[in-house]
Amino acid sequence: MKKTVVFLLGISAFAGILAFARPTPAQEQGKEELKLLLPKPMFIGTPRNINSPNLEKITGKPRGAIFVPAGTKLVSLNKPVTASDMQPVIGEVGFVTDGEKAGEDGYFVEFGPGKQHVQVDLKASQPLQAILVWHYHSQARVYRDVVVQVSDDKDFVSGVTTIFNNDHDNSSGLGIGKDKEYIETFEGKLFDPRGTKARFVRLWSNGNTSNDMNHYVEVEVYATPAK
Repeated sequence: MKKTVVFLLGISAFAGILAFARPTPAQEQGKEELKLLLPKPMFIGTPRNINSPNLEKITGKPRGAIFVPAGTKLVSLNKPVTASDMQPVIGEVGFVTDGEKAGEDGYFVEFGPGKQHVQVDLKASQPLQAILVWHYHSQARVYRDVVVQVSDDKDFVSGVTTIFNNDHDNSSGLGIGKDKEYIETFEGKLFDPRGTKARFVRLWSNGNTSNDMNHYVEVEVYATPAK
């Protein structure tokens, strides 16, 4: 009887090992986890003073793993940045891709009120797999009319793909968006380009729930090499 129990336990353990070793659906599709270096959190708890009728549900849980095609890498670091306002109120336009994501003063660029955008030139058209944005995360805020677009045209006249748009009333004139507004955190906001091939990434905003200004700490773009 003891031998039978041991034998059954052995089968069970072996099955457990096989289950643990079985590849995940993402791995089976040739994807891997995107490794991110996140800044330290600047506030804790669920904000209660944010007024937005279009706010996504707050879960308080971490975002979880992001899976991308194997070979995906950061392609935006230190790439050229232009903006609708090339004379920021605070900071420098180059802060957008300098790799510094801390939430303290001195790490963000501040643009004037109203609709503003920044644009990153990746220097080559390539399949984009993830775009992460930190507008400002030292306190809870919602940035208004966030629109993320990509194109091979630097002037964004033709071949424009809109990746994200939470301008629910078209106040920025870029079309009515169906995406939700969100609260800025240290994790940054992930936008999924779904492999769209593009050289330029343009990001819009139109003030925030704390003031009328527009801010960026960092923009990260991840891509796979063009074939």
